[in-house]
Amino acid sequence: GLSYTWVFNNNTLSVQEDSRRFVSQETGNLYIAKVEPSDVGSYTCVVTNANAEQSVRGPPTPLTLRNDGVMGEYEPKIEVRFPETTYAAKGSSVKLECFALGK
Repeated sequence: GLSYTWVFNNNTLSVQEDSRRFVSQETGNLYIAKVEPSDVGSYTCVVTNANAEQSVRGPPTPLTLRNDGVMGEYEPKIEVRFPETTYAAKGSSVKLECFALGK
């Protein structure tokens, strides 16, 4: 089992309490809706393998705001990465990630 967390300016992001941010536990991608000046900084992904009891930090990725405010238009789309078949035992829980992108 791999798990993904993100570090923002050397502080672990608590995305569970933040409705603007989402970390995919399938891909490890960090998504931020409606970027604000407070989001500017350095982001680092940390991948943890619980079975091996090891973590690996990726390189820092800076986020800056454009002064011209131009990012272009993005067509709306639904982003899903469902497996072809999902098996679950009766009474267990299944988590499927689905979210919308676009402007």
